[in-house]
Amino acid sequence: MGSRITAVVGNPNPGSRTRQIAEDLAERIAALTGADTGSTIEFGEVTDEIFEWESSKLSALTDQLQTSTYAVIATPTYKASCTGPLEAFVDRFDAGGLRGVTAIPVFTIGLPAHQLAVDFTLRPLLVELGAVFPRLVFHSRRGNSTSALRSSMSGWRSKLATCRR
Repeated sequence: MGSRITAVVGNPNPGSRTRQIAEDLAERIAALTGADTGSTIEFGEVTDEIFEWESSKLSALTDQLQTSTYAVIATPTYKASCTGPLEAFVDRFDAGGLRGVTAIPVFTIGLPAHQLAVDFTLRPLLVELGAVFPRLVFHSRRGNSTSALRSSMSGWRSKLATCRR
């Protein structure tokens, strides 16, 4: 099996701006790395099962993420942290459960005060799960986030390759 990238969307509302950003970033990383894009994991589509431990649907999503090469994990900022559905989903993994997955955590933010939320909340959580990270920076407040994303991605190919070694 070749490499695969999965977009994980922590927004509890389906079809959000967070999903658009996550999928656009996943497609661009796939173009840089040659990875195939897998189906998007969107918690807005499984809100009725997110807290059910014995959910076959969530078990399949857990397997999908664990077997991905890359994962864009995107969430809106709620109370300077990630969303409850995203936290509930990662609780399904044991420590080290994402070992070998290169994670690209992304927060959509509304206030400059939330710029560090990804580094202080989501990144430590994913480190505990064994994910590795390229040091990628993307920041955009409202406006054309797609063009801001494109300009931020120059030089990412070598950073992503370094994480896969």
